[in-house]
Amino acid sequence: MSHPPFALSEEVAAAVRDGDPVVALESTIFSTLGLPAPHNAEALRRCTGTLRRAGVTPAVVAVLDGVWRVGLEPGEEERVLTGERKVAERDLAVAAAQRWPVGVTTVSATVALAERAGIAVFATGGIGGVHRGAAGDVSADLDALAHHPVITVCAGAKAFLDLPRTLEYLETAGVPVLGWRHDDFPAFYVRSSGLPVPHRVDTAAEVARVLAYRARPATGALLTVPIPREHELDAAELTASMDAALAAADTAGVSGAAVTPYVLARLEAETDGASVPANLALAENNGAVAAEVAIAVATIRRQADDP
Repeated sequence: MSHPPFALSEEVAAAVRDGDPVVALESTIFSTLGLPAPHNAEALRRCTGTLRRAGVTPAVVAVLDGVWRVGLEPGEEERVLTGERKVAERDLAVAAAQRWPVGVTTVSATVALAERAGIAVFATGGIGGVHRGAAGDVSADLDALAHHPVITVCAGAKAFLDLPRTLEYLETAGVPVLGWRHDDFPAFYVRSSGLPVPHRVDTAAEVARVLAYRARPATGALLTVPIPREHELDAAELTASMDAALAAADTAGVSGAAVTPYVLARLEAETDGASVPANLALAENNGAVAAEVAIAVATIRRQADDP
């Protein structure tokens, strides 16, 4: 049986080989499916710059010409910025078999390819979860967290999801949910969803040990980081905007995986664009925390390798 086309960039391959800290980044957030231009390019610049300044190698994950890529070579960023086809974990085989020119990865695909590359830390904006309503659509992100030993650093789940049921799903799946120096589960644009986080952590070393000591070898961990206080949106105004966006989605017949991008676009309009700088700030902040965690993970691995 032939193996799927899979490649690390030269820089990422060297960092993984040498045991240096690396953070994987999903490419959807850097495409126009995640943020409108030119904000998507700014997000890419800010996130990768934050990692590099901390001495950590960024590894943007995508599908290019049917190849599962972990890390981009110089000049390839523009292809990701203009990518218009999402790739979840379930789509990876199809994208390779059909040689998709450009596929931007979601959380589930990024976590899967990060594990394959030997990368233990992944940073994103927010994860998907259980949607509101009787149908209760469940994002593939949650299943991926439960089946890949990677630390996902995020600002919680999207605020328009059913957050109590999302936390319940993660508990059932055995995924440790951690709060970065915070006692509440964040809700993307706001620091607290009103729900307690199961476990608070105050150092990157603690987070690295959680992954190292996991009871289930294939299970990852979720590290939730509240948006910086100065960039938090007003909770009451956000709730009204979300309700309007969800109502519009229902009227338009939008369902399943299409709900998240639809609602995010509506939220930008409903908040007069305030959601965009908030999104940029939380993504950059998550990258900074992920850098600390990646350094701690690399330290633990080196200590384990020492005779």
